[in-house]
Amino acid sequence: MSRLRDTVYYGLLWLVSLFFAAPIGWIVLSSFKTRDDILAVPPKLVFVPTLQNYVDLFGRQSLLLQMANSVFLSLAAVVLAVVVSFLAAFCFSRFKPRGTDFLMFLLLSIRMLPGPAVILPVYLMYAGFGWKDNHLWLALFYAMFSIPFSVWILKGFLDGVSIRFDETGIVNGGSWFHVIFKVVLPQVKPGLIAAFIFNLIFVWNEFLFNFIIGGVSTQNIPYALAVGTYSDGGLNWTFISALTTIYVIPPILFIYVFQKYLLVGMTFGTVRGEV
Repeated sequence: MSRLRDTVYYGLLWLVSLFFAAPIGWIVLSSFKTRDDILAVPPKLVFVPTLQNYVDLFGRQSLLLQMANSVFLSLAAVVLAVVVSFLAAFCFSRFKPRGTDFLMFLLLSIRMLPGPAVILPVYLMYAGFGWKDNHLWLALFYAMFSIPFSVWILKGFLDGVSIRFDETGIVNGGSWFHVIFKVVLPQVKPGLIAAFIFNLIFVWNEFLFNFIIGGVSTQNIPYALAVGTYSDGGLNWTFISALTTIYVIPPILFIYVFQKYLLVGMTFGTVRGEV
């Protein structure tokens, strides 16, 4: 009876997983179809696969630049955000400056604002200072948006690491640099990875600010999807399916490789108590 219950349980989990993965699977399948096969009614499940969609995709001169921009902006912004967030979270967790709760609320309130609500002042600032279409300033903007969420995650982890580790390191002659990066940092690795992946997905998928305050040299893949959607008077389904297939591979690989840390990061960081 117990074995039957387990079989039914895992069978339902597989059905739910396949249901949610079906749209991604259909996009991947469509990337190997011709335009006529994609638009066929009823839909074709048996067809002759083709790689012409990928040949046409990589034949676009701007595609490699847009892919490189997505990779650079995502990694640069998220790495900077995680480093700054870890140091800020350590300060809030260990030194508890006056007004810590209010400061944490202010940080979180930055993420409460929808992007379209702040795009006009951001555009005017970037245009006024000549920061438009610049990789560095765009990466710093993404880092600014990624820091509040990272601080909240990492502070929860740091609150769970006993302050006795800090005291032991200081008493034995270690510097604060040693305590922070050699003693405490390894213990919050799941939180760092969780913050890294969550923010990486945000920056990787970001379109609005890249479109408004970016430019020709900073176009990313969402920008390419937006401007290449229509072709020859209709939706360019072959382009959409091929680029989307390539676009979803990096986040899926990151999540698959670090899934153990990601699951811990989504749960442990919310539990208070020393370890």
